Amino acid sequence: MQGAVLLPEQARAAGEAKRAIDRARGRALYGRRIAIVEPVFANLRHNKRLDRFTLRTQPKGNMLWNLYCLVHNIEKLAHHGYGM
Repeated sequence: MQGAVLLPEQARAAGEAKRAIDRARGRALYGRRIAIVEPVFANLRHNKRLDRFTLRTQPKGNMLWNLYCLVHNIEKLAHHGYGM
């Protein structure tokens, strides 16, 4: 975020997040991110080809993101035998 100006609340929240990650428990939780969150982003980006949002404005972008997350979660349920 080069050149971005943070509001005081954002700066405070960013400082709190940095302090939380710098603690031992925070490092352990952040280290698990690679196994928990990153595969979801990789699936959406590469398999679903969500390289960029095709709709403009925040509400439409949120709707598109929610749609992709819904598809991802339904696929997870289907692959794990839900409803069989």
